[in-house]
Amino acid sequence: MTIKLIVGLGNPGKDYQPHRHNVGFWFCDAIAHLHSVSFKKEAKFFGDVAQINIAGSSLRLLKPGTYMNRSGQSIQSIAKFYQINIDEILVAHDELDLNPGIARIKFSGGHGGHNGLRDAIKALSSNDFYRLRIGIGHPGDKSKVADFVLHAPNKSEVEPIQTALVNSLNVIEQVVKGDTEQAMKTLHTQG
Repeated sequence: MTIKLIVGLGNPGKDYQPHRHNVGFWFCDAIAHLHSVSFKKEAKFFGDVAQINIAGSSLRLLKPGTYMNRSGQSIQSIAKFYQINIDEILVAHDELDLNPGIARIKFSGGHGGHNGLRDAIKALSSNDFYRLRIGIGHPGDKSKVADFVLHAPNKSEVEPIQTALVNSLNVIEQVVKGDTEQAMKTLHTQG
């Protein structure tokens, strides 16, 4: 199965851009930059969209403009319009359960308390999509999570997060081609 849609989860607007919660956006921005494409606002998809070619496959990048808790509306509308199957979607998001510097790919599963994933699963009526989990670490106390994700990473976290993004970019071609096993093997032995 090839990937036809890569979604980065985050919150729109300059104020949110540097926040940990926006690492999914950072990943999509990095792919777009690598392929010299720009995002365009697409009202009918409730977000910003770019089209790229990876490994001979044409696919779309999506940054929902609906805020994290309503990400599913944007994902569902573009998937329906382009007839993209749920298992052809890769969602990149921040992951509290992984330390900065670590990125993991997985297929399916729950939302783990992540509101963007929760809304995507609800809107798609399925959890059978790929996830790129980009580690941001955990504040250590559940009550501090909301504040933690809505702040920029400390200096000591920035470099490891960037490393995880680069490592993820290095395997994206394999993921898009459907060689997720090999991509996982490569990515999961780093960091």
